[in-house]
Amino acid sequence: MIQAIPKQVTFDEFMDWYPEHSEHHYELHDGEIIEMPKPIGKHSQVAGFLVAEVNFEIRRLRLPYFVPKECIVKYSESGYEPDLIVLDSNTIAADTRWAKESTITRGESAKVVVEVVSTNWSDDYAMKLEDYEALGIAEYWVCDYLGLGGKRYIGSPKQPTFSVYQLNPAGEYQVKQFRGQQVIESLVFPELQLSLEQILAAATAPVT
Repeated sequence: MIQAIPKQVTFDEFMDWYPEHSEHHYELHDGEIIEMPKPIGKHSQVAGFLVAEVNFEIRRLRLPYFVPKECIVKYSESGYEPDLIVLDSNTIAADTRWAKESTITRGESAKVVVEVVSTNWSDDYAMKLEDYEALGIAEYWVCDYLGLGGKRYIGSPKQPTFSVYQLNPAGEYQVKQFRGQQVIESLVFPELQLSLEQILAAATAPVT
């Protein structure tokens, strides 16, 4: 039975309402429950490729990080489920919601959050960016492999763009953008050898 979506709820009410084994994903945006499109096709290929690359780098360098299967990022009365999140094994125990709810509330718990852009691109470039910044998450990656974002975010003419937002000493995000064969630069993974061209190749690779 599909539960009705309440109009306005608190984060705790959202967690109590969230249906188990649902075919849909939901996020809480300023108290409003939003039904999210499930990653399919190329979006799913890109997300899976990034998870594999990041996990390989974690293992290769023996870093104290891990990529959970599920995680909700809570900020105020919002809750987001990123396409990929890298958590810090050394700090996650201090996040009181993690053990029982797979939820983080502290910026120190996460090293990187990744969103793969789809038709609801404005959420990734505006609302989520502001909340991840306010929470103090060190790096936020926006993988806009189709060039869907607004011109104010990825320039004109619009083209596939990988944006890396990094916190500066003032606690504000500064962005670097990468296209084509440019190697993506990350402070969290400084030895990462990855380009948007490789990501695009993963998105167009035939499924056998």
